[in-house]
Amino acid sequence: MERRSGYCLSVIMLVYGVVFLHCLVMTSFAANVTYDHRALIVDGKRRVFISGSIHYPRSTPDMWPDLIQKSKDGGLDVIETYVFWNLHEPVRNQYDFEGRKDLINFVKLVEKAGLFVHIRIGPYVCAEWNYGGFPLWLHFIPGIEFRTDNEPFKAEMKRFTTKIVDMIKQENLFASQGGPVILSQIENEYGNGDIESRYGPRAKRYVNWAASMATALDTGVPWVMCQQPDAPPSVINTCNGFYCDQFNQNSDKTPKMWTENWTGWFLSFGGPVPYRPVEDIAFAVARFFQRGGTFQNYYMYHGGTNFDRTSGGPFIATSYDYDAPLDEYGLIRQPKWGHLKDLHKAIKLCEAAMVATDPNITSLGSTIEASVYKTDSQCAAFLANTATQSDAAVSFNGNSYHLPPWSVSILPDCKNVAFNTAKINSVSTISTFVTQSSEADASGASLSGWTSVNEPVGISSENAFTRMGLVEQINTTADKSDYLWYSLSVNIKNDEPFLQDGSATVLHVKTLGHVLHAFINGKLSGSGKGNSGHSNFTIEVPVTLVPGENKIDLLSATVGLQNYGAFFDLKGAGITGPVQLKGFKNGSTTDLSSKQWTYQVGLKGEELGLSNGGSTLWKSQAELPTNQPLIWYKASFDAPAGDTPLSMDFTGMGKGEAWVNGQSIGRFWPTYTAPNNGCTNPCNYRGGYNANKCLKNCGKPSQLLYHVPRSWLKSSGNVLVLFEEMGGDPTKLSFATREIQSVCSRISEAHPLPIDMWASEDDARKKSGPTLSLECPHPNQVISSIKFASFGTPQGTCGSFIHGRCSSSNALSIVKKACIGSKSCSLGVSINVFGEPCKGVAKSLAVEASCT
Repeated sequence: MERRSGYCLSVIMLVYGVVFLHCLVMTSFAANVTYDHRALIVDGKRRVFISGSIHYPRSTPDMWPDLIQKSKDGGLDVIETYVFWNLHEPVRNQYDFEGRKDLINFVKLVEKAGLFVHIRIGPYVCAEWNYGGFPLWLHFIPGIEFRTDNEPFKAEMKRFTTKIVDMIKQENLFASQGGPVILSQIENEYGNGDIESRYGPRAKRYVNWAASMATALDTGVPWVMCQQPDAPPSVINTCNGFYCDQFNQNSDKTPKMWTENWTGWFLSFGGPVPYRPVEDIAFAVARFFQRGGTFQNYYMYHGGTNFDRTSGGPFIATSYDYDAPLDEYGLIRQPKWGHLKDLHKAIKLCEAAMVATDPNITSLGSTIEASVYKTDSQCAAFLANTATQSDAAVSFNGNSYHLPPWSVSILPDCKNVAFNTAKINSVSTISTFVTQSSEADASGASLSGWTSVNEPVGISSENAFTRMGLVEQINTTADKSDYLWYSLSVNIKNDEPFLQDGSATVLHVKTLGHVLHAFINGKLSGSGKGNSGHSNFTIEVPVTLVPGENKIDLLSATVGLQNYGAFFDLKGAGITGPVQLKGFKNGSTTDLSSKQWTYQVGLKGEELGLSNGGSTLWKSQAELPTNQPLIWYKASFDAPAGDTPLSMDFTGMGKGEAWVNGQSIGRFWPTYTAPNNGCTNPCNYRGGYNANKCLKNCGKPSQLLYHVPRSWLKSSGNVLVLFEEMGGDPTKLSFATREIQSVCSRISEAHPLPIDMWASEDDARKKSGPTLSLECPHPNQVISSIKFASFGTPQGTCGSFIHGRCSSSNALSIVKKACIGSKSCSLGVSINVFGEPCKGVAKSLAVEASCT
């Protein structure tokens, strides 16, 4: 549907023909968006929608147009985004919509690309985002209870939701005004598991109120509530999960919609890297549309980066790559992007039949299911094999079909297979970040002029305060900083029993987490940390005390606040105690928990604004102090050459936060490594996927590379500031740029034709066969060499192909002739091209190429 229409037509008569020049006139007209049990209806026409999530603050404004265009090129119709309350209203009634927070600009860019928008206001978002998107000040409103029938909370929720809706209305961005926004969401995942039930009888009243509040805002577009089985009739209940083919609407008047199809999973500090094979994603999507779905959204299509202190969890890493079709840096991830693009084309070939009727679903065997969408003039079919081991030979409509396990074949004409989810026609790529020394960076960047400032141990601020007993951290800091100092002086007498015993004295501290460092008399004595599953922990640190005054300084650090679960807002952090000294000769213990403690919110360096690189405190020393806790570092550098995405390799550092030209690239923690076991790479895509099924990077740092947006850099004179909490060596830092090492493809004689062949006439399709296509990823590249080529029974995967027992002798020369020197090339996968290396054997063509 065109939302912007109207053309002036100029006709220029030429000698041999007529050229029509169309001038687009930007005149708006409103689109009517409704729905029935079958689909969303836009201006009276049912539509099949493919959507993808891109969260505007997890990338930079200069990245947005490219991300949106790549999404469109990948076959998306809709971009879906959350709205982040705590980002936009950090202080009550003080709003920020600048830079990465410019929601309206993002929506307008999506509109400019010709795509629709689903805006998920929430305002609770989860999203592995700090505090689930709620501003921390909300917590301190008297009498407030989050996400239930509570008047203070409802008043604030309504105020912010109304603010966002009014902003969108003012820019005429709802479809009812001629804009791109066709859907809005209120609340989020409230009906998940035991969340709603934990809030008791008030929960249902809250759900009904939220729906009524939202629909009363008169946006002119439908509202959804994802994962809300008891959603009232005025809104649409939608599905989230790895699979939603078995999802049933809670009303026969609403369409089957999938708001979050998880393309991978989030990364936690201390955990391995999750990934999800594209064959399984394609299977899940095809099954959803096979069984009546008409709106599907990838979460995430581009995950991006948790800049600043926005990651939640706790322990969510800075990278939010999510194994998405567009990676953290905005680069296309192959074969995921390409295979899903082909899937989208196949689904759209079926759209006319799909929206016209409900599917007729029949069983053709214990694991075989056929779905047919048929009208007098249209017919489309899906054939699924849900077995995890066995291929299946299927008879359907008088024809025979071969279905690999855990796959769906799509037949846009109920006869010919246009796509099978297990057979990838797209290229694969092998890419890596190439790291260069920070001292002699070949790309032109080097870190130089190192200076440092020591962060004081313990209390250093005039804003320090005292309290009897131990305080909870979040209520004390209001999340203004990750850090809270707990300080206490202990007087030890010469005749103290444990000083005479000769055995070690132990400081025992129990904390809700997330990280704790214990300093005794200014020296680090020990540390502890939780993990993404258990943020609370206890440390017992051997300490040396001296007669007289002994200073105990405990630095407690958070790593993102809780973002999910019933009453997640009440989940605390920091030292709750007991804090004890053990080691007395008589076996007794001194409990320090109830004594008078002195507290300081945040670091002295934060108070002084060291992250901006200013201040006269920075000192240059003959030898840079390294591998010591609580130290700030600063260096300058020139922007690396080129325009490829840039990251910084934090090898050698411990834990902290980094800033480039005053902008935070996020928390770093390369010393938190993943367990040595549990990884499977490659991973068998067959069978149900879960977040722990496919893992890589075991035994290695959870995150070593950190995105440095190009738009944050100047050509020269850039300033890097680091706060190192645990101890590290910043001279080991280096820059890294992404390079594609290989482009690969492997196509069998049994593969469907390239999906683009469906634009051809039937006769042309019949004469064609499976085709292997290669294309260099960058516009100025050509195929420079063929690393491997084999027609027959090649084995292995991209980067590790080997010849099988059957291999054509001339495959390499044929591929070289067809491909070298070209940006792209295509070869038919048949004995007509390569000859017959072995009769009666199913054959494939595998190629690995380099581009320069």
